[in-house]
Amino acid sequence: MLAFALVYRPPTSDGQTAIFLPGLLLIMTGLILAGPWLTMIGARVMARRASRPATLIAARRLADNPKAGFRAISGIMLALFVTSVAVGVITTIVANRGPAPIGSTGAGTMSTVFTENPPSVPDTVLTDLRAIPGVRSATVVRENPVRGTDGWVVACTDLPAAYGRCADGAMVAEVPMSLMPFEQPASSTRVWPAASVTVGELQRLPVASIVVGTDASVAALERSRTVLEVAYPTEFWVAPNVPGDWESDFANTLRGWKQLANVIIVASLALAGCSLAVSVVGGLSERKRPFSLLRLSGAQVRVLRRVVALESSVPMLAVSVVAIGMGLLAAQLFLKAQMDYTLTAPGVEFFVIVIVGLVACLGIIASTLPLLERITGPETARSE
Repeated sequence: MLAFALVYRPPTSDGQTAIFLPGLLLIMTGLILAGPWLTMIGARVMARRASRPATLIAARRLADNPKAGFRAISGIMLALFVTSVAVGVITTIVANRGPAPIGSTGAGTMSTVFTENPPSVPDTVLTDLRAIPGVRSATVVRENPVRGTDGWVVACTDLPAAYGRCADGAMVAEVPMSLMPFEQPASSTRVWPAASVTVGELQRLPVASIVVGTDASVAALERSRTVLEVAYPTEFWVAPNVPGDWESDFANTLRGWKQLANVIIVASLALAGCSLAVSVVGGLSERKRPFSLLRLSGAQVRVLRRVVALESSVPMLAVSVVAIGMGLLAAQLFLKAQMDYTLTAPGVEFFVIVIVGLVACLGIIASTLPLLERITGPETARSE
């Protein structure tokens, strides 16, 4: 899914895609290099706000060797960064290129484009369309002989209010063929510019499309489609369609990749958590004598467990926030430069999955803590 986001080129691409992958790698390298510094900053914040011995010991340990503290959680950071970029890009593309939202005016708009100008649009066709339950409007859009903002025109008296209104004093408006700008929703507040065509000239212009506004019900859309196909069986360039008909398969594919990205988040965090557990166990083995001395000096086992938990969990949570933020920022830069889109924030399910994954990592860390009591004791503290 990330590969698609990196290599996809819109028609106006000028090569930004080719430089995005090196930029992404540069950001990842920067995160790796800045990781120890972030760990040290977190340790200093912990030390300043420490109110218990465990917090102070953990902060001192991280500040003494921030590279080692970050090394254990670097995998988690990279996994969250890469998947955040992928989910951010996919979510935004689906929001902008997918079918119109359910219940919106766009979802209930059906239009057809003629490959050959029909001799006329009989009143019976419009009457049959308007008689269908759920149909709110049926509008004939004609070609504009003077190409301006849009290459099509419609009489202001025929323009449905759901698609906007004409400029003050206008009798004929310049509009898109489907009464909606490309990849933009319908809006009742949109103001269409006046056309230089008069009402009398309008009726003699070739018909470009017929736009049917419905309540978005399946029955209204399909019955409207049937009326149009029966009336004009051979003249269609594009058969009657609803915005998003062609994008549905594409959007569904992207949603599948998004689900795959969510699975990868969980799997990556689980693997990274196991790696972190190995690092924690290794650290306990290396420091079993200092911990044993602390126990002999009166430190309780729960205090030592809290030290180990803070050493692992605080850097992990801190770099997770930074990784997700940088991933969404990278996605925004790519989308703005390449597609002129503004990032659509991932849904709640993304953050729920991340939280569940991080909680699983914390659970894996907690599973190593019982080892602390077994490997620390008076016999370990003896000097040979």
